[in-house]
Amino acid sequence: MSAPIYVIGHKNPDTDAICSAMGYAWFLREHNGAAAEAACCGEINARTQFVLKEAGLPPPRLLMDVRPTVRQIARQDIVATCIDEPLYAVYRLMQQRHVRMIPVLDAQGRLHGLVSFARLMELVLPEDRPDADSRVVETSLQRVADVLGGTFAIEVESERTEPLTVMVAAMSARGFTQRMRLFPPERCLIVTGDRPTIQMPAIEYGVRALIITGGYTMADELIEHAREKGVSVLYSPHDTATTTLLIRSAKSIRPAVQTEFTRIAANARVEQVAREVAALPQDLFPVMDDEDRLIGVFAKSDLVNPPRPKLILVDHNEYGQAVTGADQADIIEVIDHHRLGGGLASREPIRVINEPVGSTSTIVGKFMYHRNAPPPRSIGLCLAAGIITDTLLLKSPTTTESDHRILNWLSVQCDINVPDFAERVFAAGSVLELKSPEEAVSMDCKDYTENGWRFAVAQIEELDLAQFANHHKGLEAALARLVVDRNLHFAALMVTDITRHFSMLLVEGDPRIKDAIDYPEQEDGLYQMEGVVSRKKQLLPHLMQVLARLGSADTR
Repeated sequence: MSAPIYVIGHKNPDTDAICSAMGYAWFLREHNGAAAEAACCGEINARTQFVLKEAGLPPPRLLMDVRPTVRQIARQDIVATCIDEPLYAVYRLMQQRHVRMIPVLDAQGRLHGLVSFARLMELVLPEDRPDADSRVVETSLQRVADVLGGTFAIEVESERTEPLTVMVAAMSARGFTQRMRLFPPERCLIVTGDRPTIQMPAIEYGVRALIITGGYTMADELIEHAREKGVSVLYSPHDTATTTLLIRSAKSIRPAVQTEFTRIAANARVEQVAREVAALPQDLFPVMDDEDRLIGVFAKSDLVNPPRPKLILVDHNEYGQAVTGADQADIIEVIDHHRLGGGLASREPIRVINEPVGSTSTIVGKFMYHRNAPPPRSIGLCLAAGIITDTLLLKSPTTTESDHRILNWLSVQCDINVPDFAERVFAAGSVLELKSPEEAVSMDCKDYTENGWRFAVAQIEELDLAQFANHHKGLEAALARLVVDRNLHFAALMVTDITRHFSMLLVEGDPRIKDAIDYPEQEDGLYQMEGVVSRKKQLLPHLMQVLARLGSADTR
C-alpha cells in the first residue's frame, strides 16, 4: 500500500481550509486514484464542526507535525529471540535473516537486551583466561538433543539446565577412564563413537549422559545397564568433531546478551535521534511505543535518508502558516486563493493553482464542475460551507463570478438550500461567547512577514457585535500576549459583523503601527472599519501599505 498524500490546510484552520481539504482529498481518491487523505493542523472550530456534523463526515486526521519520526523508519518485521534460546538456534536465525544483531525478549515477551553475532562467537571460542575451562557448557540435555537433531535412547531430566563438562573419548580406554574419574560423574557429558570399552566404564561411573556419535547405537545390554544407573543416552547423527562443536553451541545465549543499551521512543524525531546516536557504539536500536513495547528496530543507516511525507497544501502557500515540518516534506501541489509568499520551495516542479477567487473550496469545486463529476451531498455541503463562510455568502469583496457559479452548481447537484444552510452555518457558534480570549485570537490567525516586520492577523466572524464590548479588554490583553509569545512586532484582530458588513479592528504591539493605521480610531488600538469584511482583500492590503510607508522594521 502506497504512503498517503495528506491534503492539509493552514494552522488554526477555518471552515474553508478544512472543507477544501476534505473535498480535494475525495476528488483525488475518486477520480485520480490517489491515496489522498484530508488532514488538519489545528483545532476545528464550532462552525466547521457543525458543517461536518450536517454532512455526516468524520473530522479530518489531526496532523500537527509531519517531521519524520522513528516509527516511520523502523523495520517492523522484527527478528527477535528469547533469552534462553540456544546459541546455535540464534546463530542460524541471524544467518537466515542476514542480520548481525537482534533484540532479546524475556519469558513475558518484554525487551531484555540485544545480542550480536560477535558476542555469540565469544561463547563458542575459549576464553583467554587462566582459570577458563572451555570444556564446561551450561545447558540442558534437551537443548543438546535439539541442536544435534539427535534422539534419546534414555532420557533422564533432560529439561534441567546445568553445567556439563564435555569430554571426548579420543584416547585409549584406560587413559580416558582415568581422566574421566577426575571429574564429578553428575557433570560428565561423554562424547564417544561405537566404543563399548568407553561406554561401559562411563556407565559404571554414573556419568550424566553418553552421546553416541556417527549414527551408531549402543548394545541392548549396555542400554539396560545405563537405565539402571540413571545415565541418559543420546544418539547423534554427526561425527565426533561436529557433535562436539554443536554441543558447545547448545549454550544459552544469556551470558552474551547486552543489557545496557539505548532504546528509542517511536514518536522521537529522526532529526534529533540522528544527532543523539551518532557517537554511540551500538549498531541496532529498539523502538518502543508509549507502553514500552518493542514495535521495531532501526540501524544508523536508516537515519540517513528518512521517508518524506507527501503534502498538498490548500488555502495557504507559506511555510509560516503550514503544518510544522512542511519544510521537511515533499510538497507536491498547492491549491490556494491568497497572495504568494513565505519562501515555499519544492525539490521538483509541482502544480500550483492560485486563483483570485473568494474561497479555496471554489477552486476545488471547479475541478469537479469542469470534469462533470458532481460530489456526493456530504462533500457538496462541505464545499458549499467553505464558499459561504469565506465569501460571507457571496457578499465579501473577494467574491467572484466563479464563486457564484460553483455555489449555484453545488446547490443544484447536491440539493442544498443555500440561504437556509448559510443561516445555520453562521449561527453555529459565537467565538466571543464560546472561547476564551486566548483561543479567540488564535483560532483563525495567520502569521506574515513583510519588509522585516513580523506580524499576525486574526479574524472572528459574528452574526452581530452585541457582545464585543464585554470581551474587548480580554481580547486586547490576549493580543498583547500573542505578540510576546510569537516574538512579533504587532498583532491584529478583526472582529466582523457578517450581517452589517462592518468590522472592529484591535491592534497591539509596535506603537508606530497604531499611529499609522488610517481607519477611524475609537480608542487606543481599536478602530472602526465600515464595509471592511475581508482580511485578505481589504485589511491585509491596507496593512501592507502602512508597512511600506513605515519602511523596514528596524528603521527608527
